[in-house]
Amino acid sequence: MANSDFRLVKGDILNSSDLAGPVAQADLIYHLAASVGVRYVIDNPVTTLETNTRGTANLLTAAREKGGKKVVLASSSEVYGRNSNLPFREDDVLSLGPTSVPRWGYACSKMLDEFLALAHWKESGLPVVILRLFNTVGPRQQGSYGMVLPRMVEQCLGNQPVTVYGDGSQTRCFAYVGDVTKALMEIAVVSEAEGQVFNLGNDAEITINDLAELIKKSLKSGSTINHVPFESVYGSDFQDIPRRVPDISKIKRYINYDPRTELTQVISELAADINHRNSMKIKIRSS
Repeated sequence: MANSDFRLVKGDILNSSDLAGPVAQADLIYHLAASVGVRYVIDNPVTTLETNTRGTANLLTAAREKGGKKVVLASSSEVYGRNSNLPFREDDVLSLGPTSVPRWGYACSKMLDEFLALAHWKESGLPVVILRLFNTVGPRQQGSYGMVLPRMVEQCLGNQPVTVYGDGSQTRCFAYVGDVTKALMEIAVVSEAEGQVFNLGNDAEITINDLAELIKKSLKSGSTINHVPFESVYGSDFQDIPRRVPDISKIKRYINYDPRTELTQVISELAADINHRNSMKIKIRSS
């Protein structure tokens, strides 16, 4: 906030009038606004769908009307749905589940975001780049909306039982936010990337059971591991994805992308951030 080159504008992406001024002044737009987190998506299905679809439609329209501003759009690995072809490639056939399962509504909303962006690219030449983000982790991420890594780190710091949903054999790939941010900046200035879709994440796979053990070991925590059925947390209609692994060879052909940050470093940074935030809360209460 103290930087004279920084400007903060508070607004709502669902309100077109809030977008007009900032978009007109922008050279490049990173569209990161969305409803995120498994817990939030399940509890707020209407808000999720409207924010993800109407918000994106508003932004793309504003970018087109204000001179064709370039948009880097954050999509999600959720669009791959129940695809079992691993690793996931950008040109794979996408397969979702029934409309009665809220999770697929979120995935569908992100697919529609991609369709809208590519439609603007094809119809008016609006320069767009689409990144399908896989699990991105790092300091300041919070576990309250279902983010697994910060939730487990916080539990281990408090020596509380570490909650693992299901049997823990499901796998995920975690990319450090610093690696992802660098890639977002670099791909934005590659003109050949316009009108294309890229996976953005880490292709190193780990089971959730192994993740819990790694966090315990890294933080020297005495926490136990507690397995909880998915349905007891997210309801009987919840459907999980057993494995989620990206093929990141395409983005490597366009930029120098090499996500090598180790999970142990991410865990350490997350733990330091959580401890700092907790200490700040204590200071505020005591004052």
